[in-house]
Amino acid sequence: MKLVSIKLATIMAAFVVGSVAHAKESAQEALTEMRKAYYRQDVAAIEQRLDLVRDHPLASLADYWAARLKLQSATQEQVRAVLDRHPGTYWQDRLRNDWLLELGRRQDWTHFLAELPEFRMNDDPQVRCYALMLEHQRGETDGDAAADEVRDLWHAQSDKDEGCGMAAGYFLQRKLLSAEDVWVRARLAMEARQYDAVTQAIGLLHPDQTVEVGAIGDDPEKYLDGKLTALRAETKEMVTLALVRLAARDNDAAIDQLQKLRWRSQLTEPQLQWAWAVAAKWSAKRGQPEALDWFGKSAPGHMSTDHLEWKIRSALRNQNWQQVQSSINALPASVRESPVWVYWRARAIEALAQPDAEAAKLVAQHLYASVAGSEGFYEQLSTEALGLTVTVPPAPAPLTELERSTAERHPGLQRALTAMDMGFRSEGVREWHYSVRLATPGGMNDRELLAAADLACRREIWDRCINTSRYTVLEQDFAQRFPLPQRSAVIKRADAIDLPPAYVYGLIRQESRFVTAARSSVGASGLMQVMPATARWTAKKIGMEDFRQSELNSFDTNLIIGTAYLKLVLDDFEGSLPLAAAGYNAGPRRPRVWRNGALLDGDVWVENISFDETRDYVRHVLANTTSYAAILTGKPQSLRARLGKVGPRNEAAPQIDRDLP
Repeated sequence: MKLVSIKLATIMAAFVVGSVAHAKESAQEALTEMRKAYYRQDVAAIEQRLDLVRDHPLASLADYWAARLKLQSATQEQVRAVLDRHPGTYWQDRLRNDWLLELGRRQDWTHFLAELPEFRMNDDPQVRCYALMLEHQRGETDGDAAADEVRDLWHAQSDKDEGCGMAAGYFLQRKLLSAEDVWVRARLAMEARQYDAVTQAIGLLHPDQTVEVGAIGDDPEKYLDGKLTALRAETKEMVTLALVRLAARDNDAAIDQLQKLRWRSQLTEPQLQWAWAVAAKWSAKRGQPEALDWFGKSAPGHMSTDHLEWKIRSALRNQNWQQVQSSINALPASVRESPVWVYWRARAIEALAQPDAEAAKLVAQHLYASVAGSEGFYEQLSTEALGLTVTVPPAPAPLTELERSTAERHPGLQRALTAMDMGFRSEGVREWHYSVRLATPGGMNDRELLAAADLACRREIWDRCINTSRYTVLEQDFAQRFPLPQRSAVIKRADAIDLPPAYVYGLIRQESRFVTAARSSVGASGLMQVMPATARWTAKKIGMEDFRQSELNSFDTNLIIGTAYLKLVLDDFEGSLPLAAAGYNAGPRRPRVWRNGALLDGDVWVENISFDETRDYVRHVLANTTSYAAILTGKPQSLRARLGKVGPRNEAAPQIDRDLP
């Protein structure tokens, strides 16, 4: 009888264990189905599975999905019930962010003000605009300061938004924002081809004029040709918008229009100067030497930050250091203090040698020292300007077991890891970032960040390893910031085709952060983010007859294809690392055009790359390469040596491959 009881107990125990395992499996399957349902906005399919995931680590995510899809019809009590179930989690604060936006849309300011103090991320511009408006209504803030912040947030928004648009209208009515502030918003939006935002701005002043926005966007020259009589004040602004739009479509035509007497006589100076600044910007993007002359027809007060930055680039291309210095000084302080403009300000001061060379050098050295560092494009250039070289900084003190175990037990990091293990990568990344940067004021301290990065490194989640470690301030761990996954394979492949291994690592770090499953919005895949058509062309070029598109995300295949293509691009550009990086990102055709003109120092050429994304990409790849070279060789390195000079193609160089995609 006792034996029977033991057997029965064993069977029951096995049944319980099996049931638990099945329940866990069911919860994971349920979450996968719920995620699919969320993206197809099927709230019923989510709600019928909620009970299956109540005890799962990602229950807060499941509740978010269900609540988010019903937010527009939800009550405060319903949303509060969900928020209260998941205190301190990312998805609680994400839902609170969405609920604050919904409350703002409803103008339910009682519940908005009750919820706002608990918003931990506090990083949403629209929520901030609503809050500034309410603070002013309640007499809690200075009107001018609040209006200035709303204006800056509104102008910075890439498209139409409810929060800052409403707050701008509020401050406009109280004469704390001006009509000029509204028209500047419209000009910026027209320049970005965000016609909904243009319409929203104009509607605050002249609703009847909004019907003309579409016509201006479609054919600005036709619109201008139709304005032959004396113009009303608001029509002059619409003409300015048409000139702004025309400059982006046909800059030569815009300059011709600006030189016509009728616009010089009818438009105001601020309107003319803004239009000239836009036209000058597009000329500068094309590397035209006359761009600086066009900029001369405008004053800094009638330029955007973007216009001023392109004026600086044009002045650099023309070696006009006086214009470089004065234009940098005209930038907003927050922009002027970034490493890029600190570096160029120092270069201008040295070049101008005022009041004398010795004094200028002391000022420049102080500026270089304020941004110098071992990583980052302008940080490394500033280091070299001080007469130093780029080296690997000392490693921080080793992590203690307590520091490691604290990171391993962190609830937010554990939820992030669970999400990524289940294939919910984007959700896991957001949970991770929230945990290290936003969950507590100021984010984790340096030691906590190093421990969190270490956890990601050990799990080979390289993008979280790199990005988390980069947030440290006083302690830099280059082993975390510049990891070397598959070191022997990468170096062997690079050496085999005569590519610098540090260049390969520098490019991969920028392309994918070593995430082999990475896929861009335009379809680039894998470690080196190779486009499908480029992969097929490269495979054929190198005789890789067994290439299959489905294998492009595998480490080995992507490395072979990506490095082969990079080598072809590098050879096409005569070994120029900045040109090849630009060609890898934007396609070889564009840097073939960008290199034409005068022979430029590499740093000047990089700063004048006309695509913002490609300029930033080249900076990162070259700085990464320099850091990786310091790690791999153990020797001091020079970014400037890698930049060299960039100019027209050497006629003695081998014929370029016109088929290179």
